[in-house]
Amino acid sequence: MPLGVPQLTAPWLTAPPARAVTGMLEAAGHRAFFVGGCVRNALIGAPVSDLDLTTDARPEEVVALAEAAGLKPVPTGIAHGTVTVVAHGEPVEVTTFRRDVETFGRKARVAFTDDIAQDAARRDFTMNALYAASDGVIHDPLGGLPDLQARHVRFIGDPAARIAEDHLRILRFFRFYAWYGDTGSGIDVDGLAACAEAVEDLAALSKERVGAELLKLLAAPDPAPALASMARCGALGQILPGAGGSALAVLVHVEQSVGRAPDPLRRLAMIGGQEPETMLRLSKAQAARLDRLREGASGVDSPLALGYRLGAADGLDALAVRAAMEGRELPGEAAEAAKTGAGAEFPIAAKDLMPDWQGAALGARLKQLEEAWIASGFALDRQALLALP
Repeated sequence: MPLGVPQLTAPWLTAPPARAVTGMLEAAGHRAFFVGGCVRNALIGAPVSDLDLTTDARPEEVVALAEAAGLKPVPTGIAHGTVTVVAHGEPVEVTTFRRDVETFGRKARVAFTDDIAQDAARRDFTMNALYAASDGVIHDPLGGLPDLQARHVRFIGDPAARIAEDHLRILRFFRFYAWYGDTGSGIDVDGLAACAEAVEDLAALSKERVGAELLKLLAAPDPAPALASMARCGALGQILPGAGGSALAVLVHVEQSVGRAPDPLRRLAMIGGQEPETMLRLSKAQAARLDRLREGASGVDSPLALGYRLGAADGLDALAVRAAMEGRELPGEAAEAAKTGAGAEFPIAAKDLMPDWQGAALGARLKQLEEAWIASGFALDRQALLALP
């Protein structure tokens, strides 16, 4: 439907989970509205994964109504007004209308309210303050619909005040610009200026939160403009010293040319930075893969060799990063070569060298022959390898 029409149609809106939860609230005389990502994404045709509902019912009322309706209430954040109601096996997060009384950077003391405008005013961006009633009618208390239509990521009210309430909003601003912004018309200048002023506040955030936000940003179809803005205002250097986004656009082009889907770790390998494993609190698996990609990209191994060492997917990813670093295209045959390398099997086993070679010397000899085999492009067969001095 056109964005100018204040009516939402979406399959999830009339599905049993949504109907069950809105129905139980409305039957008891309460107002209930879907809000945030599910409304925003449905309006622009993007996938919807989570359902968030807001209501004038107090948390204890939500729990009682859910139990009376045979649904399962889970008090996931009841002190702050949130109850997750499981309906037909699906979770719907229900939160009472709130207003901030006092904020502490990442936490807030809230009070419940019956005013949807007050609830909207405490949110981050105008495009996230859109509400949909159970019949799909859109309620837009802050004028966010035109911003969504223009793909303009704009803070609600004073950007500095919104950032002071929650420092993570600096990173969310760039992530939302990457995913939902019109990069052709540029980033919101007032928001960017506020982020630049508050960039040192990022140091107060947990590294897990920072890492999660940056990886979500890097997973966008084309995060290069957003990352460039992060770098210009100092946010990128604050969270990952030494990182740079200047060549990321080249990598995005290389990815598209060889049909590689967006991958945040591949892109993280591209932008560099000091100790990303620590600064972003990566998992062990993420850190290990990042090291492989960085090492492969900075080396001189052929596509065949990288496929053998890293596997077809990571081998091609390392080649893509290397090509972007060098500012060139990735040859079309690189993917096939990496796949061929991944399927190659070293023709020598330890038993082939025994008993002449033992212990550490055996391991060293196997490594020497494997390197010679790789250097030959896998041309040397078992007999030729065994004959090497």
